[in-house]
Amino acid sequence: QAKICAILPRRSCFSRKSSSNPTKRQIVAANVDTVFLVSGLDRNFSPRRVERYLVAAAESGAEPVIVLNKTDLCDAVGDAVKAIQVITESVPIHTTSSSEPDGLNQLEVYLRHGRTVAFLGSSGVGKSTIINFLLGSNRQETQSVRQRDQRGRHTTAHRELLVRSKGGVIIDTPGMRELQLWDSDRALESAFDDIDVFSQACRFRDCQHQTEPGCAVRQAVSDGQLTTDRLSHYHQL
Repeated sequence: QAKICAILPRRSCFSRKSSSNPTKRQIVAANVDTVFLVSGLDRNFSPRRVERYLVAAAESGAEPVIVLNKTDLCDAVGDAVKAIQVITESVPIHTTSSSEPDGLNQLEVYLRHGRTVAFLGSSGVGKSTIINFLLGSNRQETQSVRQRDQRGRHTTAHRELLVRSKGGVIIDTPGMRELQLWDSDRALESAFDDIDVFSQACRFRDCQHQTEPGCAVRQAVSDGQLTTDRLSHYHQL
C-alpha cells in the first residue's frame, strides 16, 4: 500500500484553465524537466496549436521539445518542420514514426537518471505509442484515430507516472482537444521572442502593437521581417 511521506516544492508546473470552470486552474504536471509537445503529421496537424503549447510550456518552467510524429503519414515532412521553425528557432524539433525507430531513439537523450519528462498533445497524435517504445513494452493502450474526421480518441484517461528501467521518469497525460492558457503574459515574451525583440524599439513601453504610433512590431510586419499571421496569433493568445 502506497504512503505519502513528503510533498516536494514545485520547481516547474504545467497548467491550464479547467475545461469545466475557466476560473479554476488545473495542474497537468509538476516538477517536469522536459515536456514533449507532440503533434501528429496527419490531416490534424496545426502549427497554431503547437504555438499555443509552446506558450504554456514557457509558462511552466520546463524545457520544451517539439515532436512531430507520424512522418509515415505525411508527404511533406520538410514543409511541416519549416512551419514550426517559423514559430521558434530555439526549441529542438524531432520527427518520429512508430515504423522508424531511428527518430524515436533520438528522444532517449532526454531520459537520463533523475530526469522527468511529460508528454502533452491532442488525442490521437501518438503519445502512448512513443511512450511504449521508450519503456520497451506495450504498457500504454493505443487506438487509431477516427477515419471519418481524423480526430483522436481518448485512450489515456488519467495522468500516470511511469518509471523506466533504463533511467528517467515519464508522465503520460490524457489528450487535450483544447488548451486554455492560465497566465500567459510572461510566457508570451518567451514563446514570441521575435516579437519581444522588435518591441524593444517601440515608442511606448506598454505598446500593444495594434494602433499605437511608433510601433516597431507593426513596422517589422510592413518590412516583411515578421508575418501578419504571427502577430495575429500573438494577439489572440
